[in-house]
Amino acid sequence: MTLVALPTPRALTWLKLGRVSNLPTVWTNVIAGAIIANPNAPFADLVTIGLSMTSFYVGGMYLNDYFDREIDARERPGRPIHAGEIGARTVLIIGVALLALGVGLLAPFGRLAMGLGLVLAAAILLYDLWHKGNAVAPVIMGLCRALVYVATGAAIGGDIHSSLVAGAIALAAHVVGLTYAAKQENLNEVGHLWPLAILIVPILMAVTGLANGLAVIVAVLSLCVADIVAVRLLAARAVPGAVPRAVSMLIAAICLVDAVAVALYGGGVILVSLCIGGYVLTRAFQAYVPGT
Repeated sequence: MTLVALPTPRALTWLKLGRVSNLPTVWTNVIAGAIIANPNAPFADLVTIGLSMTSFYVGGMYLNDYFDREIDARERPGRPIHAGEIGARTVLIIGVALLALGVGLLAPFGRLAMGLGLVLAAAILLYDLWHKGNAVAPVIMGLCRALVYVATGAAIGGDIHSSLVAGAIALAAHVVGLTYAAKQENLNEVGHLWPLAILIVPILMAVTGLANGLAVIVAVLSLCVADIVAVRLLAARAVPGAVPRAVSMLIAAICLVDAVAVALYGGGVILVSLCIGGYVLTRAFQAYVPGT
């Protein structure tokens, strides 16, 4: 029997598998969820929850590559597993371990937070196992991101209230729209543009709060501009790779949805600016580590 030795994975391999360029969107999710639940949350709690959600995200991305490895061999042969940069079993073990770590980090915040962590892990696994050819996959992905808000809020505030649910719905709507576009990216086309209309939901939900001050207006305008630029790119597809570029922009715009939530719930100019900066940081990171 011949044993094939795989090379030791390079740092870039680990980063590509985890799509770590998109991590600022997870961190701003945590900030927004915490502000909605309790603006005075201890910084140490935010760090612990941020590490938990980082583990969920990176673990989910690793498992996505593991379960998609046969499809990637046909459609994206440059992905690390097919390229021989890392073994599939190693990716599976790391992915599962990271999901378990994410749940474990929520344990000190009580049964509700830990239970929501388990639900989030289950939703991630469901998406990774069942997203190919599944028409409701964008909804499942939207649920995953909504659960980041809800689990963060439950960990910080000890319960789930209507404002947290409203914020989660707005975030989920944006993620459903970008996931619909992402499902078409290998073809560099989008069959129909009308499902992208759901991207307007977070903006419409924020309209009544425009009178709350300049921070809300700036956050909403930033989200509007980012969405318009991305959708125009999807509609025109004038350059090769237009769809992946637009999807990356929409992923980064999750930070702007968070900026709107932070502004609406009184997070202040500094935190709103931090979320807007998350968009810029994500786009900068995506230049080095692909976001999709």
